[in-house]
Amino acid sequence: MADRSLVHVAFYAALIAALGLLPPVAIPFLSGVPITAQTLGVMLAGVMLGPVRGALAVLLFLFIIALGAPLLAGGRGGLGVFFTPSVGFLIGWPVGAFVAGWIMRATGRLNVLTSSTIAAAIGGIVVVYAFGIPGLAYKAGLSLTEAAVGSAVFIPGDLLKVAITALVAETISRGLPAAFLSRT
Repeated sequence: MADRSLVHVAFYAALIAALGLLPPVAIPFLSGVPITAQTLGVMLAGVMLGPVRGALAVLLFLFIIALGAPLLAGGRGGLGVFFTPSVGFLIGWPVGAFVAGWIMRATGRLNVLTSSTIAAAIGGIVVVYAFGIPGLAYKAGLSLTEAAVGSAVFIPGDLLKVAITALVAETISRGLPAAFLSRT
């Protein structure tokens, strides 16, 4: 991987970490799985970097978390976070970034705003929830239906993150197209 690609991967891993500085909103009835801004970083990594680099950025971030860095929202870190009700969402992040990046490539004929909206919604919401809801149900002792209904509380914020991702992608693709790697 070229030096420039490594810098991009590290930058988006750092962006996800920085978004963890925003205070989480704990959801007590979901066994403490919080609402965080970090999914925005996952969406941006996939949309901006493409499938492989986007997933690598998220994997780098999760590796640093596993080493003990308290970079998840609320200052959480260490291997223990992978044994909490949030584990499914964390596992879904790199897959979601990969899918978002893949959709950006597959929808290359569409304008960036439309492509990034579709990519962020499918990769950052549908795919992440496909991992997160079963993980939540298993670790919290809920049925899949209870976990899915409870997770609906995340949807308004995630839709806002999709809109932000699309606007950022559109702006960067116009102003600094060399930084928009998902279509190159």
